[in-house]
Amino acid sequence: MTKLVISSISPASSVQDGGRFGAQRYGLTPSGAMDRLGLAAANCLVGNAPMAPAIEIGPYGAAFTARDGAVRVAFSGTPRSTEVGGRSAGWDTSVTIADGETLKLGMARGGSFSYLAIEGAIKGEPTFGSLAVNARAGLGSPYPRPLQAGDELGVSAASAGPERRIDLPAAGAGPIRVTPGPQDDEFSEEAIKQFLDSEWKISATSDRMGYRLEGPDIEHLHGHNIVSDGTVNGSIQVPGNGQPIVLMSDRGTSGGYPKIATVITADFGRFAQIPAGTSFRFRAVSMEEAQAEARKFAELLRTLPDRLGSIESFDLNVDALQDANVAGVAVSAMDAGTWQAADALVQENF
Repeated sequence: MTKLVISSISPASSVQDGGRFGAQRYGLTPSGAMDRLGLAAANCLVGNAPMAPAIEIGPYGAAFTARDGAVRVAFSGTPRSTEVGGRSAGWDTSVTIADGETLKLGMARGGSFSYLAIEGAIKGEPTFGSLAVNARAGLGSPYPRPLQAGDELGVSAASAGPERRIDLPAAGAGPIRVTPGPQDDEFSEEAIKQFLDSEWKISATSDRMGYRLEGPDIEHLHGHNIVSDGTVNGSIQVPGNGQPIVLMSDRGTSGGYPKIATVITADFGRFAQIPAGTSFRFRAVSMEEAQAEARKFAELLRTLPDRLGSIESFDLNVDALQDANVAGVAVSAMDAGTWQAADALVQENF
């Protein structure tokens, strides 16, 4: 069987897919990719289903080697430098790693997570319908933990055909949009205004379960304990110390701290990509706007195949290139006489 062997990898890296759903009422967390657009785009490039399992790579670098056959992969999400067998490769593209070659990915640039999809998807045994890893719960496949050097992934051999690229819309900018509540009545108007008007940073102690925010203390009206109720990705809890926690993909399914707001679905991936220590703000929007943006995001995922294009390969003859006059008619910016000579030569040719 063809394998993709992990030579080195960032600590915060694991196999993730669209997540496991249908059992949250039993306390089973959904997990899944932090940035669903990055996952879907990478999978689309190699012909997989959008939410098929792929490798979610944390902020630091990684390297993968193909064994017993060529492997076609694709990468999307936060950009990185890419090198296959010593050759550079573009981002948001697919590439084939020949048997014995190594793909090297550098550190994340301007974000936190990148996605490496493998043609034919990663092989494993689903747990509750998903391969998504939740290390705390010991769930996931083929390894129920973060990936590490020496791990081997059984994969399909690369197919024939050209490599592909995908043109994605520019990442959104501006504040992270939130809808108020569901327990915003546990906070005064002044506290809510402080939450929305303040700059926040993500703590380095954050993880896939929750992003701890650093900023002003948000005061409660009636204490920090409520009857535990359900949570969703993006729920913003405010514990007793007044420092909010945004619940992420490995969150618990219920919680007992008041939730001042909720990150909207369309902005959750963008929020997940914010590096620790980077300043950002929140902006409140209506439920109607949040729903409209969620529909736009779902339509973007659905139409990703329409954004694909082929990468046409060509052989570059370096010797011929060195002998060719690729500069055309050269002139000196300091000598007006050469401009006139160049103009005369152009007129003769036309």
